[in-house]
Amino acid sequence: MDRPGCLDRPGSSDRPGSSDRRDQIARPKYFARLGYFAWVVGVAQFFVLHVVVESAWHSPAYSWARNNISDLGNVHCALQSDPEPRYICSPEHGLMNGSFIALGALLAVGAALTGPLWRKGAAGVSARLLLAGGGVGFVLAGLAPSDVDENQHALGALLVMGAGNIGLTLAGAGLAGSVPRALRRLTGLLGVVAITALGLFLSERYLGLGMGGMERVAAFPILVWALVIGALAIFRSIPAISREECNH
Repeated sequence: MDRPGCLDRPGSSDRPGSSDRRDQIARPKYFARLGYFAWVVGVAQFFVLHVVVESAWHSPAYSWARNNISDLGNVHCALQSDPEPRYICSPEHGLMNGSFIALGALLAVGAALTGPLWRKGAAGVSARLLLAGGGVGFVLAGLAPSDVDENQHALGALLVMGAGNIGLTLAGAGLAGSVPRALRRLTGLLGVVAITALGLFLSERYLGLGMGGMERVAAFPILVWALVIGALAIFRSIPAISREECNH
């Protein structure tokens, strides 16, 4: 059931200009809903195709601990020595690279459309821009597999795990006041965890998780967050219009 919004207040429909006010609020609410769906669809298709593509690996099988995420998109079958020796052969690399591109585009679209989810100040704007930058990083990674254009791929990975995770950390302060405080705090904590994991990954300190495991701790929080926030907003567990929108 929808929570009562600013347009559900007693007498709101009788106020002068209430029809125009409804239109002004309905438009961002509609676009925000598209943004939430973009997040959910983007992340869901990524994890589904991740499983599909990794299941096509044989001799050796794909490992979440030993293999990088980007190994799934490598075009050529070859022994890779850096950062750790492993044989890479991904028969369905095209599916994975397409998934990277779709994921990144939908993450960026979601960041652009979910205005009512965010505060109006610098924290909200910065968080959205950095999260969109993370989406651009996935697109760059999908367009340039690591064994085709290593520099562009590395730039994409840096945007995902650098800019994206900084954006996730800032989102803890940038989300609107209508978002439950516990969820805002958890958002910021996820960002800190992801940034810490990135530092450990780059310094090759994997804490028993393996290279691929630590990379996932750095890369997956932003995806899990987008999926959860999108789903909660779609099912009305988060108000679609913030108090700030209601009070303007």
